[in-house]
Amino acid sequence: MGFIIMLIVGGLVGWVAGMIMGTDIPGGKIGNIIAGLIGASIGSWLIPGFGPEFGGVHIIPALVGTVLLIAIVSIVLQMMHKRR
Repeated sequence: MGFIIMLIVGGLVGWVAGMIMGTDIPGGKIGNIIAGLIGASIGSWLIPGFGPEFGGVHIIPALVGTVLLIAIVSIVLQMMHKRR
């Protein structure tokens, strides 16, 4: 059950981060989940154990990490698009 909650929290964090950044995450709902989980890992590495925790995910670091991830992915995709 914890894994399912972690996936839901990852999806919600990815969705909120996409709204903050004003850009769509490639892959739709699956992309949101993946971005949220990867972003949570990045955020927990940058800001360990800070803020409220739900489903094994600290929300604030997860959101910060996901926003950073989306920013980096957006920059890389723009650079790749300009090269074509």
